[in-house]
Amino acid sequence: MAGTDRQRELLAEGPAIILVEPQLGENIGMVARAMANFGLAELRLVRPRDGWPNEKARAAASRADHVIDAVRVFDDLSSAVADLNFIYATTARPRDNFKLVRGPEEASLDLRARHASGQKTGILFGRERWGLTNEEVAMADEIVTFPVNPAFASLNVAQAVLLMSYEWMKGGGKGVSPYDHRQTPATREHLNSLFAYLDRVLSERGYFRTADKKPKMMDNLRGLFTRPAFTVEELAVLRGVLVCLEKFSPNKPKGRVVNEED
Repeated sequence: MAGTDRQRELLAEGPAIILVEPQLGENIGMVARAMANFGLAELRLVRPRDGWPNEKARAAASRADHVIDAVRVFDDLSSAVADLNFIYATTARPRDNFKLVRGPEEASLDLRARHASGQKTGILFGRERWGLTNEEVAMADEIVTFPVNPAFASLNVAQAVLLMSYEWMKGGGKGVSPYDHRQTPATREHLNSLFAYLDRVLSERGYFRTADKKPKMMDNLRGLFTRPAFTVEELAVLRGVLVCLEKFSPNKPKGRVVNEED
């Protein structure tokens, strides 16, 4: 429908939409328009190829100026998601990891429940040509994928955002049990701090057998620790245990550690 009724309430809430290395300004603009159509307003860009601001994006947004004007640009994905409590990664390709995979309707209802409980959430969308890397998917808590024709599964980024935005709006009237308010969901900043700590202490103790296997092993650790959706309190307990183990084994020789991946 062309045009906008300026007398009606402008809906602007919900999960942040995060585009990783988007290429064309027109695609960013169409994403902003799709978001505005269905009540989303927070758009984050990670290293947009043609820089920002981008007049082609504004033109393609078709008056979704409130989305374009509020765009935030980040140098890396870690910074873009640091303040979020829960993240979905969109992908059409099978992934070798431990993450739960949901459809768009189920994922959107979950996002509604988290939003109602005060959590900050986001949805990752990859590059136009080849999507998200395994490392980027590993930074999310769960995966959302679309029921598409297996012989023609590719969606452009604006289509993918449109589908998720529509499901977000559609789920607005459905009752979903809220999450427990008594505990604070961990942000990506808390998790990244834990991963940096694990990287250091495991490297010191020879957990990573060879340098070429370390990225995959770290991806597996990220998958393990993001899947349960830890709270701040739980991460504090876990880190306290690990620090205690490190403190009281100072003389343990650095050698090859036997682990489940052997």
